[in-house]
Order: sequence, then C-alpha cells, then structure tokens
Amino acid sequence: MRILLTNDDGIHAPGLKMLAEIAKQFSDDVWIVAPETDQSGQAHSLTLNHPLRARKIDDKTFAVTGTPTDCVIMALRQLIEEPIDLVLSGVNAGQNIGDYINYSGTCAAAMEGTLLGVRSIALSQAFSFDSHRHVPWDTVAAHGADVLKQVIDIDLPKDTFLNINFPNCGPDEVVGTKVATQGKFAHGLGIGERSDGRGLPYYWLEFIGKPPESQPGTDIDALSNNHIAVTPVRMDMTHHEFMDDLRRSLGD
Repeated sequence: MRILLTNDDGIHAPGLKMLAEIAKQFSDDVWIVAPETDQSGQAHSLTLNHPLRARKIDDKTFAVTGTPTDCVIMALRQLIEEPIDLVLSGVNAGQNIGDYINYSGTCAAAMEGTLLGVRSIALSQAFSFDSHRHVPWDTVAAHGADVLKQVIDIDLPKDTFLNINFPNCGPDEVVGTKVATQGKFAHGLGIGERSDGRGLPYYWLEFIGKPPESQPGTDIDALSNNHIAVTPVRMDMTHHEFMDDLRRSLGD
C-alpha cells in the first residue's frame, strides 16, 4: 500500500512526524508532500497567482510552497508517478470539529484526495487554548494506529472522507471511540485590534464566544467526553431535504 502524508501545519510540524510513525505501521512505501510553511486556516484554497516550488528533502519527501490542497495535487499529478492508495492528512495541532472543518487545511487535503479518487483520512489532536500551547501528542501516538486499523479497509461511499479527532486528555483517559456527526459551535471568529510600534493599528483574527451547549451524538460532544470522534464527511453539500420545497417555490 502506497500512502501519501500531508498536513497544514507545515513540513517541520511534530504532528507530521507523528503521522509518519503511525503510517509506517501499515506500509513501508510512505511519501510526504507537505507545505513549506504553516498553512493553517487555508481551507480548500488553491495557489493560482504565483508558481509552486517543490523542495526535495529525500527520495520520498517534498516541501511545497503552497496550500495543503496544492500539495495533494502536486503529489498525485507531478511528484509521485505510481498510484496512491491512501491519503493521510495531519496530525493537526488542534481539533477540526464542528464548523472548524470548513476552515481546516487538514480536512481540505483529505477533501482533495477524495476528489481525486483516493481514500482519504484527516487526523487532528485537540489541545487547550491557553497561554501554554501543550498538545498531548502521546494520546494520538497511543491510539492513532489502532483507530486506523479499524477503518482503513472500510469501503467508503463515493465522495466521502473520514475526519478523526483525538480528545484533549492523556492516553489512559481516552474512554473509547464514537462515530459522530458534525457539530455546531455557538461562536465564531472576531477581530482583535492592536497597535504596532508606531501606533498604527493592525488586526488579528480571534476565536470568540462561549462553548457550545450539549450536542449529543456530535463530534463536539464526543471530544468533550474524552472519546475519539470519527466522522464521515461527504463532498455533496446539497440540502436534499429542501429540494422539493425549492422546486415548489420555483414552479419546477
């Protein structure tokens, strides 16, 4: 099995090294094509206005001056001649659940792999947002391979990828695994205004608001109760249940 690894945290991210160790338990043919720099929050964006460059690090590792989506396309269309059997994206430093899926470059890489017809899985490790950025990598290290073993051979529906999130707790505190729907956060992004050394204003995107209310069955609920959340995400964004109402309004 030939596996492609990528991420949105960049080629030097500890989560990518962690993912490589996990992937080697499934195959000795592991390739890495990841962004040269941190591309967090780039979602499913493409680089269209300037050229991409690929820096070869070793025979199966490349750093690309682009987004996670660019990396997957470069890997499958240019850098790797043989077919890829599996795309693994991550392990992201921070959860990608609820609305965060829409902003996530980690999930976007899995989306692009799916669009190109390759089985794809995104993996993320939750951590606390406080003044000290401590990511419990030992949790995904302890449980990542076991979870993948359970899902790696499942026949995924067309245009569907798996989004796996590990809770913000120690490995011994993980309760189990939950198949979960995508939740909904009660907050979004805000703008923080600051001043530079000359007193001129600049702005920083900030996460604002309160934690979501209880949402049983969702990825948000699963992580809050120390479960590993596994969510099947499909590319078809059509609101099928609304189709008939819309047809009646349009006289279709």
